[in-house]
Amino acid sequence: MTNNRLTTSWGAPVGDNQNSMTAGARGPVLIQDVHLLEKLAHFNRERVPERVVHAKGAGAHGYFEVTNDVSKYTKAKLFNGVGKRTPMFIRFSTVAGELGSADTVRDPRGFAVKFYTEDGNYDIVGNNTPIFFIRDAIKFPDFIHTQKRHPQTHLKNPNAVWDFWSHSPESLHQVTYLMGDRGIPATLRHMNGYGSHTFKWTNAEGEGVWIKYHFKTDQGVKNLDPAVAEKLAGENPDYHTEDLFNAIKNGDFPSWTLYVQVMPLEDANTYRFDPFDVTKTWSHKDYPLIEVGRMVLDRNPENYFAEVEQATFSPGTLVPGVDVSPDKMLQGRLFAYADAHRYRVGVNHNQLPINRPHADVDNNQRDGFMTMTNGKNPDVYYEPNSYGGAVETSENKQAAFPVTGVAESVPYDHNDHYTQAGDLYRLMSEEERTRTVNNIVGAMKPVEKDEIKLRQIGHFFKADAEFGARIAEGLGLSVPEEVK
Repeated sequence: MTNNRLTTSWGAPVGDNQNSMTAGARGPVLIQDVHLLEKLAHFNRERVPERVVHAKGAGAHGYFEVTNDVSKYTKAKLFNGVGKRTPMFIRFSTVAGELGSADTVRDPRGFAVKFYTEDGNYDIVGNNTPIFFIRDAIKFPDFIHTQKRHPQTHLKNPNAVWDFWSHSPESLHQVTYLMGDRGIPATLRHMNGYGSHTFKWTNAEGEGVWIKYHFKTDQGVKNLDPAVAEKLAGENPDYHTEDLFNAIKNGDFPSWTLYVQVMPLEDANTYRFDPFDVTKTWSHKDYPLIEVGRMVLDRNPENYFAEVEQATFSPGTLVPGVDVSPDKMLQGRLFAYADAHRYRVGVNHNQLPINRPHADVDNNQRDGFMTMTNGKNPDVYYEPNSYGGAVETSENKQAAFPVTGVAESVPYDHNDHYTQAGDLYRLMSEEERTRTVNNIVGAMKPVEKDEIKLRQIGHFFKADAEFGARIAEGLGLSVPEEVK
């Protein structure tokens, strides 16, 4: 007799999984066939809502190993002690497409890393680009609406995409990056990852620095020709997912080296760009990369849904030694990501195996849908208390920071959206410039209003006169005189 007995969800062995129970050979199906009812009811509920953004993704397990002790900058234990290893899980994703969309589209890629540290989980929720399209979270719903489908036609809408971008010149740097060669990675293994935002590291003495994360692929950066990417999108829409899984399955473990840029706190007040503006980068000459460690992916998920689909990440999942910055986009994400998970996966999403910390959890959060724990001490469910319950540890408070000013809706006071976009264009080889211009022209041709095209051409021209002129020529238009 086999030991692999098929059972119901309550563990009872199933005697017949081929035939429904009926009243006679041709009679109606009986409601007392509880195995049938359970199968059908559960099948109807096998999906949770897909992510609004980053719906299509792939993931893997691995470890992070410290190669350069940075304890002088941060007390975060996962970054301290050469040779120290921390288990981690990563999820790569496209941004705009649905769960069944193609992997090889031109789109930023999500790069979300969960470290299971002894001080709890730490998430770095970034992208494969060091910048983003907008710099204030209040614009995020509008931006994503333009990347999604038209509410009437249910088709992608280039009019909305370029109308929004042309009205939001802060997007120009990211648009230039996206339309360049790195807009379509060859594989998930051959792209870099970035924390994008500015974060604050604090050491054991309470001294702080501003930092940016850079994950540099050890496989080298490789990109796809748009024609090849389009062909793959039709022939194998899961190309990137398949490549990552097979590489790990075959023992070809991909890796990334983590670096940080470090900026003294006082430099934030004098740097030539606002260091908290996520549409800008810091010069590597001003703040060189400092090696921290190496991330290796060496284990595939056992179950895609349980691990990749139900994995939840938030930039607010922090550990002692890592704090946030005044980056307005980051500040909005601190709420939005965790709130999305409470809606999509459930209020107790952190108790699922893929999200559960490896460190002890002891708090007074109780009950809710699908809770799996009830605290360490059933007699202590509040704090402070007299029964030996968990207590706060003041040394783990987030670092203090000064605030000044009047509460109001205030824009960033740096509005140079053109210098860094122009620098990026000028850094490209002549061949890549041509490809970038062709990509932009091809993407803008379907836009119906010349008004939108001309406004966007003006932005490209302000970044670099040649850049704007070539795009205008490709669209059969002239650079507006007022821009010149």
